[in-house]
Parts: sequence; structure tokens; C-alpha cells
Amino acid sequence: MLKDEDRIFTNLYGMYDRSLAVAKKRGHWDNTGKMIKNGREWIVEKVKGSGLRGRGGAGFPTGLKWSFMPKESDGRPSYLVVNADESEPGTCKDREIMRHDPHTLIEGCLIASFAMNANACYIYIRGEYIREREVLQGAIDEAYNAGLLGKNAAKSGWDFDLYLHHGAGAYICGEETALLESLEGRKGMPRMKPPFPAGAGLYGCPTTVNNVESIAVVPTILRRGPEWFSNFGRPNNSGTKLFAISGHVNTPCVVEEAMSISFEELIEKHCGGIRGGWENLKAVIPGGSSVPCIRGENMRHAIMDFDYLREQRSGLGTAAVIVMDQSTDIIKAIWRLSKFYKHESCGQCTPCREGTGWMMRVMERLVTGEAGVEEIDMLLDVTKQVEGHTICALGDAAAWPIQGLIRNFRDEIEDRIRHKRTSHTSAVAAE
Repeated sequence: MLKDEDRIFTNLYGMYDRSLAVAKKRGHWDNTGKMIKNGREWIVEKVKGSGLRGRGGAGFPTGLKWSFMPKESDGRPSYLVVNADESEPGTCKDREIMRHDPHTLIEGCLIASFAMNANACYIYIRGEYIREREVLQGAIDEAYNAGLLGKNAAKSGWDFDLYLHHGAGAYICGEETALLESLEGRKGMPRMKPPFPAGAGLYGCPTTVNNVESIAVVPTILRRGPEWFSNFGRPNNSGTKLFAISGHVNTPCVVEEAMSISFEELIEKHCGGIRGGWENLKAVIPGGSSVPCIRGENMRHAIMDFDYLREQRSGLGTAAVIVMDQSTDIIKAIWRLSKFYKHESCGQCTPCREGTGWMMRVMERLVTGEAGVEEIDMLLDVTKQVEGHTICALGDAAAWPIQGLIRNFRDEIEDRIRHKRTSHTSAVAAE
């Protein structure tokens, strides 16, 4: 279990004032200018050495991503864009950072932007996050007034501006290139890659898009050293991580824990156990709605990190852990996710535009038991035709929950179809 002194987010629950003065007392903005004066290479190498992997879902090494940015400017400016469009169902971790601990993010933006030779950073915040936006903008204003942003930011010799942009509430804008399109004032639709954002991103300039948590942990990593951060978790899965646990646990919560903690320890220590006990656990979606579910009996001793969950044919994703007990209609739960992805598809790619609606309608028939048993394999075949055939990963996100359902709960789907047929036959015979 993570010790309190090792927590990066010291005000996750809003127990303290979120003002700049109190943030400084908790250790933020301490010698930020001096750290910047160590140079870009120093910062990037420290982040690489820490083993930090992106906290937005994909888990790509953060330092490596930063190193893709051009070392010398060709005349174009560079940008850092922070993805605060936290729209994945079940995910609510970045929200706690922005409304209770905003200065961790703001300081991280300054350091990361300097490391990538960017004089400007944009935070793209989710349309539904009204109060979070107000808090974050207030914290940005405080930082400007204190000389921590703007000309000679934090006395580092680096000029830096930070802008907050409010989205309109579209899930697709969580995809990095759709986010850039939206930021430029166009409809949020993913771009073809290449060119990748590091070559031509925002306004056609070199850009890196990072998740809120990925950026917010950077100042603490530099202060305490990459070795401290990499001590937590298994190799290639290092550091601390925010887990957002919802669903059928006794006390749902967002908590910072060490990577590679076991699922059982996470639930027992922080969530008061499974509602109705471990025997009542039916399924878990371990990383936000887009990753496949895992059966309860296979989840109890699972290790919560990128590599282990990938081996279980699921994923850590955003570490939004959705727990479902035996009272859950799992087929209906996955249908609801299908409905969400159908609604949020931007319609640019035919497999996704047509496939999401098709999958949702078949799922509707599975919920009521009116489909035929042969339609299960047909549905699985359609998910394979959508997966990997779209510009962005929304097609995959729509396909994976259904694949997880069929892989883990096929018996339940078949039983429902048989029960419906039997009851229908009985009703006809009774007439």
C-alpha cells in the first residue's frame, strides 16, 4: 500500500485549500525555475528514466513521446496540448486533479512545455466540466499574478503562456487529432496519420498531446528523482497511478496507489470490499468502458498494470475500474456501452459509422433474447471488421466490450436466447 509521504497528489479529496499559497506549502512550485535551467535534455532524460507511461489510456512512454519533438525550430512554434477531455465512461480521475490540485498540472505544463521548446500550452477541458474549468482558470490567473507564468516564467528565463479551452462535450475530441481539429475551430474529426502531431499538429506546427495526469506528475518526478518513481510497480509499469473505482463496491473512490497493486488489495484497502462479498463478483471492466470485461473469478488476483491486463486480453486504459456484481445484467450493460459508442461516432469512417449502429441493434436483440444463436458469431465477425479498420481507435473501443462479453459470457447469451424460445414455444402450446 502506498505511504502518504509518497503520494504526488496531496489534495485529491479537497481537504486543503487549493490556492497557490497552500499548494506551495505542500511542496509545489519549489525551485521550478532552477529545474528548468538544467536544460531540456536533462528533463527529458529524467522523465525517460522514471519509466512514466502515458496515463490517458494507451500507456506510451512519456519521455520517448517528448523526444519525438524537433530539437531545433525550423521557424514554426511548438505546442504542448493537455488532453483534459475526460469523456471515457467510468473515468473521473483528471477531474479531481483539476478541481482540487490544479497547481500540480499548471507547474507540469510549464516544465513539459520548456522540455519540448514550446512557449505556449493549451489545456483542452471537457465541455461538461464547468466548475473544474472555473477552478483551473482561477489557478492559472493566480500563477500569472505571481509571475510563475508569462514573461520569464518562475524566473526561469523562459516565456510561457497557458490557455484553457472549453470543449463542447464530444467524446471523439478525446482522440488527440480530433482534439486538435476542435481546438482549431473545426468539427472534431480525427486526422489521418502520418503526419503525426510531433511533425504537424496544432496549426500545422510540432505538437505533443498528453493526458492531465501524465503532465501533473512530472514536477514531483524531477524533485524526487526518476529512481524514486520507478521503484513503484513492476518493470515497465512503474510509478504511482490514480485509480477510479466505481460500481458494486462498498465505497467507490478515486485513489492514488502504486502501479502493479493487486486488484484484491485495491478493493479491500480502499473500497471496503465487493458489495455482497467476493463470491458476488461477476465481472470487472478494469480500464474504462472501451476495454474488454474480465470474469470476476479471473480478476480477484489480477495485477493492476498495463502488461498484466493486456495478457488477460483486456487493458489498464485509464484505470477506471467498473465493478459489477451478480445482480448486473451484463448483456444489457454492454448494450448500453454499444449505444454510447454509436452515438459518439463522428461518422468519418464507414466501418465505424455503419458498424456501431449495426452492433448496437444486434446487442438490443441479445438483451431481449430475440436474436438467434447464430447471430452471436455474426456479431463477433462484425466487431472484427470494425476493429483496426478506422482512422482512430473509436472503432476498436466499440468492438472490444462486445468481444469481451462474447468471450466471457457466451453461455449467458445463449441461455437467454434458449429461455426466450422455450417460453415462446410454451405460450404457443398453451393456446
